[in-house]
Amino acid sequence: MAKLTGGQAIVRTLTNHGVDTIFGLPGVQLDNTFDALYEARNTIRTIHTRHEQGAAYMALGYAQSSGKVGACIVGPGPGLLNAGAALATAAASNAPVLCIGGQLPSSQIGGGVGMTHEIRDQSAAMRGVAKWVGRAESAADAPSVLQDAFRQMLETRHQPVVFEMAPDVMGREEYVDLLDVQDYDGSAQPDVDALDKAAALLGQAGKPAIFVGSGVFGAEAELQRLSELLEAPVIMSRTGRGALGDSDYHAQGMIAGQDIWPSVDVALIVGTRFTTPALAWGRADEVKTVRIDIDGEQATKPRPSDITIISNARNGLAALCDLIEPQNRTRPSRETELRKVKADAQAKLETLEPQYGFAKVIRDEVPDDGIVVTDVTQMATYLQNWMPVHHPRTLITPSYQATLGYAFPTALGAQVAHPDRRVICISGDGGFMFNVQELSTAVAHHINVVTIVFADKAFGNVKRFQKDNYGERYIAVDLHNPDFAALAHTFGMTGIRAETPEELRAAIREAFAAPGPALIEVPVGEMPSVWDLIQRPSSAA
Repeated sequence: MAKLTGGQAIVRTLTNHGVDTIFGLPGVQLDNTFDALYEARNTIRTIHTRHEQGAAYMALGYAQSSGKVGACIVGPGPGLLNAGAALATAAASNAPVLCIGGQLPSSQIGGGVGMTHEIRDQSAAMRGVAKWVGRAESAADAPSVLQDAFRQMLETRHQPVVFEMAPDVMGREEYVDLLDVQDYDGSAQPDVDALDKAAALLGQAGKPAIFVGSGVFGAEAELQRLSELLEAPVIMSRTGRGALGDSDYHAQGMIAGQDIWPSVDVALIVGTRFTTPALAWGRADEVKTVRIDIDGEQATKPRPSDITIISNARNGLAALCDLIEPQNRTRPSRETELRKVKADAQAKLETLEPQYGFAKVIRDEVPDDGIVVTDVTQMATYLQNWMPVHHPRTLITPSYQATLGYAFPTALGAQVAHPDRRVICISGDGGFMFNVQELSTAVAHHINVVTIVFADKAFGNVKRFQKDNYGERYIAVDLHNPDFAALAHTFGMTGIRAETPEELRAAIREAFAAPGPALIEVPVGEMPSVWDLIQRPSSAA
């Protein structure tokens, strides 16, 4: 045992769990923990941001791009509420994000007397966005409560958690037992009976298909083996792109998946919510479904499958491969068919300009292992559907939360996690301004993200809906922008303006050659809609 303050106990426990970076903002309720971070500055890097939302998004980008825990630290009340959008996005993205939250002094929690940063019930507010919220009431409690936080975050479906501590506890010295790190993988062994039934159904299927999301990451080898055994297309959601590299003819995106779906007789669903096919593609009663999911509750949504296997993707897929192989029917190669389906989907998208011209340049110039982080904007939607993706965790999206302003700070976190890889952020002018202040963080901490802002002087998606659905009655969608390239210069970074695809190509090369972060502004007009090609459940119902 060692005599430590609460703040020191937090930091020692984090470093014992392999956390090497934390994003955050200091404040009076966090002073003792930031002092502990100063003491540990050789083992844990502290990156201070300009807004709590930026700190939490950076932790999210770190987690999404690496699969490791992303950590942030923010003050209580408004600070935690500011971080809430990123924590909600982490929940949607199944990302392990640990948020260290300040609190009021112990004697004032729940008092309702109007102390600095007090809100009615901070813990309850955070339970609305995070899987778990816990508070250590003493320095000695910190290791065990944090151990519970890691367990809740990692043992099944990865989810964000919030750990709280009052400032007086952060500063109080006690004898602390720093507990050993545990194995937090609590995934169940697959049920043998369910596996046998699934193997028989898939092995005899005529035209099976595999649907995957980000929950399949870590099981790429098993996924490839099974796709080859079944001669099955692997239809990847936006968050699952790269689970199978796009050079493999089995690898298909969602637009191609729409064309494949009418011939599917058995669907294997792995680590994905399956919402769009289940609710928008039809044939719900015609296609037999097998579901592999680590979360028993999630596995029943949006509707139960014929066979459900509660397991992580690696264990479930490996077991299925072994069981299917000896009873697998012989199927002819589908390479010609599947390459044509993929090419047809690409061809539909490639008729859309200027998206295709700009997207092709981005794919040409970003290395195959480079990371592309996309916001909620028209170019991002296009890239998510068109761009070939060659490796897992190289296309980063906000999942179903669709949080505008997500991409730039998330890209900064991804770059911190992967300092030797290219990271590029795709944003619109509307979303970029949500976290524009983090240009300061990029420069101050030498985070060399290249950001492309496609500027149409509008909330473009909303303006399109008002045009198509409301008779061009435009309200609250037109934007007044700064000169983004000039703005970048004022922060001390490279700023470039590019108006054509070839100018964008030159700008990306210049930005990659620059010694720090860079911003490229691309002025654009109204773009043709990608949504006409995508079948999806209504978000307005």
